[in-house]
Amino acid sequence: MNHIAALCLLVVLLGGCVGLPPQDGRAVSSADLDTGATLLGRAVAPLAAANPGKSGIFPLADAHNAFAARAALARAAERTLDIQYYIWRNDMTGSLLFGALRRAADRGVRVRLLLDDNNTSGLDATLAALDAHRNIEVRLFNPFVVRSMRVHGFLTDFGRANRRMHNKSFTADSQATVVGGRNIGDAYFGADGHMLFADLDVMAVGPVVTEVARDFDRYWNSHSSYGVGQLLPPASQQSIDQLAAAAGALERSDPALGYVRTIGDAAFFNDLAAGKLAFEWAVTRMVSDDPAKGLGKARPGTLILDKIRETMGQPVAELNLISPYFVPTGAGVEAFEAMAGKGVRIRVLTNALEATDVAAVHSGYAKYRKRLLEAGVALYELRRLSPNAPARPGIGASGSSASSLHSKTFAIDRTRVFVGSFNFDPRSARLNTEMGFVIDSPGMAGRIAGAFDERIPAAAYEVRLAADGKLYWQERRGQTSVRHAVEPGTSFGQRAAVWFLSLLPIDWLL
Repeated sequence: MNHIAALCLLVVLLGGCVGLPPQDGRAVSSADLDTGATLLGRAVAPLAAANPGKSGIFPLADAHNAFAARAALARAAERTLDIQYYIWRNDMTGSLLFGALRRAADRGVRVRLLLDDNNTSGLDATLAALDAHRNIEVRLFNPFVVRSMRVHGFLTDFGRANRRMHNKSFTADSQATVVGGRNIGDAYFGADGHMLFADLDVMAVGPVVTEVARDFDRYWNSHSSYGVGQLLPPASQQSIDQLAAAAGALERSDPALGYVRTIGDAAFFNDLAAGKLAFEWAVTRMVSDDPAKGLGKARPGTLILDKIRETMGQPVAELNLISPYFVPTGAGVEAFEAMAGKGVRIRVLTNALEATDVAAVHSGYAKYRKRLLEAGVALYELRRLSPNAPARPGIGASGSSASSLHSKTFAIDRTRVFVGSFNFDPRSARLNTEMGFVIDSPGMAGRIAGAFDERIPAAAYEVRLAADGKLYWQERRGQTSVRHAVEPGTSFGQRAAVWFLSLLPIDWLL
């Protein structure tokens, strides 16, 4: 214990010696919006002309399709790739997409890669090597100055380090983009044999892509974004060669070749390559936080929650909400109670304790379950399903089995849908920056409602309130139903830990 205290004291004392580099002289760049002559521009133009004021939307619920969409955009880009993510794993799919960026840059495409720095541990050499390419620039959002001991940043600059960029977008030639809930990594793209997140992105073309491109510029040129050249030593040629050799070996490995072959054989990839994707054309608006939120300096009215409320309006008849990290807070519960009191039907799907990957967040939801149920809110908790198990009904169009829910979407009155990075928790509302689309689509909204009607009850526990006021979990097993008196698939220790955490005043951190 004395050693730990001494280490913490040393970190604090050293905090005054290390600071972020100055931003003076940093290059300012902007999206290239004059890309109508590109391959993507020529493909999109007649479709957009036939649907004035609307954007083409294609939902990407299937994990393989989500990877294929990004890989295809990297391959099709002729002028620019602007890419923004919270997490980029250096695993198989992450490495494959890094390779796609390098090949695009080799063709002369300008690549701008903006990553939140909270999850880049172990990536410094790769990012420095990418940044060394004459057509690639890498920046980090709210970076850690001390790279080897990131706890230093939290101990000495908690107010900034606790604010992260959660945005996710992948934009090619300012003509097509992928926006939604997925980060970059095997677990998000169906390439991890142990974990698979059930998630949702959308591919978009048309006018909303210009909004995404301009929003990327706001973040790229913000005071929170630092070039890796300001933070990391330059990559040596030897390091670049070694990383390139390792990436090449991975791409030639049997698992990577098998995965790419699976993607290439998919109907989605063939339709995308042939320009035959059936986009739904709908009025679509991008909503996002002011990047100043990353420094706690966002002005009132610029937060994404304000923009979602303004753009979507209040539900009159129905609200169907899907969020992996659902922390309603006391104020949120009051809002749900008020809506339900006006006759709004509310249904919520989140992760069960056995399925969540952040148990502390579950504690911020569990303590409000009884009040929500008493108000008439229907609560469903997705069961933990094995990615190797036979396919079972899921929430996505693919119906594939999954380990954990990661989608962030909701639909109002079967007319409008939000898809993006926003979790219904205080962290998304007040701390992290977020983005997403509000889509006027009765079709998409109806499919989400239909999932709650049919597929979700088959893949989730329904939380109910017994006559004695205690909670129980109802599970469907084919034609039968099983009642659980405690949270299924959990131990006493897990439940006790969640109960203890629920007593602490930590909702604002969740």
